Amino acid sequence: MVPFGGFLMPVQYGTHSIAASHVFTRTHASLFDVGHMVQRHISGPGAAAFLRTVTPSAPDELPPLRGTLSALLWPATGGIVDDAVVARLGPDLFYLVTNAACRDKDDAYLDRELAAWHGPAVHHHELQGHGLVALQGPLAAAVLADVLADPAAALPRLLFGSSVWARVRLASDGAAATSSPLLITRAGYTGEDGFEIAIPPAETAAVVDALLAGGTPDRLRLAGLGARDSLRLEAGLCLYGHDLDDTTTPAEAGLGWIVAPSRRGEGGGGFHGADVVLPQLVPRAKGGRGVARRRVGLVVEGAPAREGAEIVAGDGGGRAVGVVTSGCPSPTLGRNIAMGYVEDGLHKAGTPLGVVVRGKRRDAVVTKMPFVPTRYWKGTAPA
Repeated sequence: MVPFGGFLMPVQYGTHSIAASHVFTRTHASLFDVGHMVQRHISGPGAAAFLRTVTPSAPDELPPLRGTLSALLWPATGGIVDDAVVARLGPDLFYLVTNAACRDKDDAYLDRELAAWHGPAVHHHELQGHGLVALQGPLAAAVLADVLADPAAALPRLLFGSSVWARVRLASDGAAATSSPLLITRAGYTGEDGFEIAIPPAETAAVVDALLAGGTPDRLRLAGLGARDSLRLEAGLCLYGHDLDDTTTPAEAGLGWIVAPSRRGEGGGGFHGADVVLPQLVPRAKGGRGVARRRVGLVVEGAPAREGAEIVAGDGGGRAVGVVTSGCPSPTLGRNIAMGYVEDGLHKAGTPLGVVVRGKRRDAVVTKMPFVPTRYWKGTAPA
């Protein structure tokens, strides 16, 4: 157990190593406690317009019960305050999930932005004490289907990024019981198929018990932060405070896709930092501003490269060209992988570089991400 985002969180459970837990998630299913994440409601007649201002997404264009990865941005610089998930629950109701480590900063940011808001009314409500668990892996859908009490929640039709309200069967004093309707979203941060389940405070333990009982140990195990970190890195996903920070723009981070198509080009913009971010999305060769650095994936020979390791040019001259922001041995690939930022022009797959690990230069090569193919459910069986 370690301190994390204001909570004590498990790095690993029982006798399973982090690598074993990682592999089990890729081959079976794991249940992660992610209740440290901050769940929020943004509501009111001005909610969509407010979110269009503080994020580069188009929340007003989302159908009900659909979500997207986004980011809160600083007005002047386009730097990322925090990455976030935005989902539409109703015409004037949005569900926002942000990082625990950024709670105080995000609270201050939202308070400040709401105080400066001059549009229709907007309300911000944090779902204090609500549980959030991530059921991840190729057996996740089968495990969840076995405990759902609502036949209408047809999981094969629930695509990645979509949500449904559904109940879970519970065991209460020997009598059959069900949970209240839970917000179940086909999502996760492992690269696998899976679900994030938001749970009212009084029911979190009972819902987790029901999932574990229905899953059985041969299909489902609890997993901790260690495996979650290596899984998300293999999937090429960022961790705020490491791969993203206040000085990083979406374009630099390779997250230009979170800028909705309708926010680009003529008639676009209108979001914080648009004057910086939009020109960065256009390469210099095409008349834009481009970026000076880019997030890349690396495969590193020899010892693993950890956060803070210097990235150097591949010509052997030792010129510093970037820095590693995340790194670990990949249990799936059996190789050392890393993520970091390098000078623009050195970001293309196959570019040879070096990484300095404990004072010694190690060969590295820029590699396309994700390192391991993702298996998000989009209506066809994963490869």
